[in-house]
Amino acid sequence: MSQELRKTDRTTISRHDERGSYDRELAYSILDEGMVAHVGFDTDDGPTVIPMTYARMGDEIVLHGAVASRWLSSFEKGKPVSVCVTLLDGLVLAQSAFSHSMNYRSVVCFGNATVVTDKERKQQAFRAFLEHLIPGRWEDSRQPDAKETGATIVLSVPIDEASVKVRRGPPKDSEKDLGLGYWTGVIPLALKPGEPVADPLMEEGREVPAYVKGYKRP
Repeated sequence: MSQELRKTDRTTISRHDERGSYDRELAYSILDEGMVAHVGFDTDDGPTVIPMTYARMGDEIVLHGAVASRWLSSFEKGKPVSVCVTLLDGLVLAQSAFSHSMNYRSVVCFGNATVVTDKERKQQAFRAFLEHLIPGRWEDSRQPDAKETGATIVLSVPIDEASVKVRRGPPKDSEKDLGLGYWTGVIPLALKPGEPVADPLMEEGREVPAYVKGYKRP
């Protein structure tokens, strides 16, 4: 697999192209850190975008949902989709209200989503979903049974036609606004876990697992 993502008319970055990249490893790092993907596709009702949990399995993004979903059931023969994952790293405060911005890392991927039918690969996807969100949890939970597996559709999207966009650093005010006297800079943002809250229905005295105590994103 090429180290560069495939550049097409759809993935060519024209606005602030200096922030763009087609580096595959950079895309993978963003996908591995993110937790929610926004997936866009056409339906009989018009364009649709839904948030979905996902995981990366090598050179593909896997998604899942209920077989009973009227939207996802239309994927049986494959369907073009766009998948977007964004990480927000900071709020950028400038002298001018117009020049305020955000520091972020994002991946946009285009491709044909196909249904995963192979039972072993589908089970691997279930593991990938859980391990992507909570590393260590798969071996510390009951595995999906046949009924649960049968009620779930798993989709695969190749990571090929895609692009990355990243903004870092301080505000970029125009020269005429420099020195106006307002506070400028960056408010860093990060996803941080709180203290674990035990399920009230769980038996008392069960120790919090190490992977829960030390939970953090990549």
